[in-house]
Amino acid sequence: MPLIIEAMYNEGIQRIITVGTAGILQSEQSPNLLRYQSSESKRRSTRAAEEHHQVYHLLKQSTLSWTIVCPTALQNGEGLRNYRVRQNILPEGGMEISVQDTAEFTYSQIQAGNFMNSRVGIAY
Repeated sequence: MPLIIEAMYNEGIQRIITVGTAGILQSEQSPNLLRYQSSESKRRSTRAAEEHHQVYHLLKQSTLSWTIVCPTALQNGEGLRNYRVRQNILPEGGMEISVQDTAEFTYSQIQAGNFMNSRVGIAY
């Protein structure tokens, strides 16, 4: 990510949209922690969440316009187009989301401006 941010600055590109784990969203049960740091996480390994946390930290420190889409458990199959999103927190009771719906929402953020400089939890 440091190289991507540097290249974006060099090329004058300001907007980045990326997909990260729902583990980097704020915990509802422990608001001072991220989900992967709290009892909300059901994962045995936190390696991916720790790496995504570093990306979040770097983007937060940058002057870029960024959005990190944070799906919960990704499932193969067709999209339902009936998903919920929530800024910085996973939608309540969200357990899964399809790859297709995650991709559709991520693509929509190219034109949308409602989740600038934030993480977005996405789930059914």
